[in-house]
Amino acid sequence: MKSKKLIIGVLLIVSTLIVAACGNDNEEKSQKENDENMSMDSGDHEGMEHSSSGEVPDDLEVAEDPKFEVGSQAILETDHMKGMQGAEATIVGAYDTIAYAISYTPTTGGERVENHKWVIQEEIVDAGGESLEPGTEVTINASHMKGMDGATAVIESAKQTTVYMIDYVPTTGEDKVTNHKWVTGGELSAE
Repeated sequence: MKSKKLIIGVLLIVSTLIVAACGNDNEEKSQKENDENMSMDSGDHEGMEHSSSGEVPDDLEVAEDPKFEVGSQAILETDHMKGMQGAEATIVGAYDTIAYAISYTPTTGGERVENHKWVIQEEIVDAGGESLEPGTEVTINASHMKGMDGATAVIESAKQTTVYMIDYVPTTGEDKVTNHKWVTGGELSAE
């Protein structure tokens, strides 16, 4: 009788430990999903529109002598989006402008996006022709990410550069991205 009670007691303890372990696993999985959703909203560019129409602002100046010619291939040396780093890109357009890293709160709500790269001079409402200083508050006229168009943003940094519109197939195996806006020459390398 005592051995039956002992066996039942041991089985109860083991069962309780198994159930507790499964519960922790679900909590960890739930926490991981939560963390991933948070990171999507906080500037790692997961919410970026993967492909665009390829339309560019009317006043955007085509680069006369870009480092990477339209139609040429380059390797992506940046990770704006998952699957970019190391992917082969085809240059679709090259433009001379001022590129900005910005921080903004999406018009659709959610976490503030920090240090988004890049929006260009021609995608900022009433930007004028001069480079805007870090700390300047602006309104964005671009839809690279959900909730970006019409958002109030703060300029984090600015640089006069050539920006490229590219097509590429993500290294993660996802569908081809077309007309991605924007990468700079420093984020590309020759094959």
